[in-house]
Formats: sequence, C-alpha cells, structure tokens
Amino acid sequence: MTVEENIKKIAEFEDKSLLIVDDDNPFRERLARSMEKKGFRVSQAEGVKKGIEIVKTGKPAFAVVDLRLGDGNGLEVVKEIQKSNSDSRIVMLTGYGNIPTAVAAIKEGAIDYLAKPADAEDVEKALLADPNTKAEPPENPMSADRVKWEHIHRVFELCNRNVSETARRLKMHRRTLQRILSKRSPR
Repeated sequence: MTVEENIKKIAEFEDKSLLIVDDDNPFRERLARSMEKKGFRVSQAEGVKKGIEIVKTGKPAFAVVDLRLGDGNGLEVVKEIQKSNSDSRIVMLTGYGNIPTAVAAIKEGAIDYLAKPADAEDVEKALLADPNTKAEPPENPMSADRVKWEHIHRVFELCNRNVSETARRLKMHRRTLQRILSKRSPR
C-alpha cells in the first residue's frame, strides 16, 4: 500500500470541523488559513480555557493542539476532545519534542505528534492518515548533531541562560558547554 492510499481526502469526511489550539498567534492564523483552503471548517483558540469551551459547544472532528500553552497544558484539551468525540483525529504540536510527552499525547488520544515548526502539508497528512498504519519517516529529518544542539539550547533556556546550571544539569564541563553555545547551529 502506498502512502497516498493510506491518506484520505478531506472531501471523504462528513464532518470537516477542525480546532486549532496554539498560543503562537501568527503561526495559528497562518495554519488556519492554509487548512481552510484545504477544505476544513476551522475554529481557533489561543489557550486551554478557550479550547475547552469550543470543544464543549462544537465537538470537532479534527484538532491540532500545541502542548505548551500560556494557560496550561494542551493535553487537557485533548482529554476534553476525547470525552466529547472519541472518533476525533488529534495531532499534538510542540516546540519541545521529547519521548515522554509524545507517549502522553498518544495515550490521551492523539493520533500523531509533530515538532514545530510544522507546515500545513505535514499537519494535513497527519490528520488524514489512516491511524492504523505507520507514519512514513520524515523527508528531511534533523541530523543527530542538530538534535543534540536543540536539546542543549532548550535546557539552556529552561535554566534562564545560566551556563553553570545548564552544564551541571547536562553533566558536562562548563567550558565545553560554552564552546558549543558559541558555535552556530548544525544543519
């Protein structure tokens, strides 16, 4: 079976409602416009509270939910969607991708997990793919060096850009960390 055979078209779905919950306003607006052009009926929320309100009134068939929102965790919205419509296809988005959060998202009912920045094509593929088949590997995955660099910078930001604290948490020498931080990001 080819990948194209595993992906349905939005026209094949009776309910085309899509909820996008993301606190990054420019990204959410761009994604909403793109998904409307693809045939989805889009509603937007910038936080957990507004997302849950929309779920209670609308019961969306599809959802794209950011994991970290200004007023809480996107998994709360996923739980609410699953309560109201267990057939919903939910894709989690996050700029902080890691295995435990991916597992938590899938356990709560998400069918896929995408790292930001994800484009509308990736989101559409994830939403419309057959949930019973394996997803295809990414076309241009990050190199191992890039993944390492991203992780180090994420921990650095979480430590409020404190080099000594970051080095201690990463169990590396402070000077080694300073050299890594001074270099440009790998491709």
